[in-house]
Amino acid sequence: MLERGVEVDHITLFRWIQHYAPEMEKRLRWYYKPTLGFSWQVDETYVKVKGKWCYLYRAIDKNGNTIDFYLSRTRNAKAAKRF
Repeated sequence: MLERGVEVDHITLFRWIQHYAPEMEKRLRWYYKPTLGFSWQVDETYVKVKGKWCYLYRAIDKNGNTIDFYLSRTRNAKAAKRF
């Protein structure tokens, strides 16, 4: 905007994002269509996060991309199944 000679405050940009982002998300969501037969699996491992050991549960698709993850201090089967 500055290249075109228009000075815009950062708060104005933030307000534009708050106003237009939900509309853009609503319009773009129409194009997202998950494929049929979408397969995934859950991976469990024990990792150190900020010096403390935690259980890391990851949902992974068939291409190896992480869909979601869950960190837990204790190994909780009920929480893992809910994830």
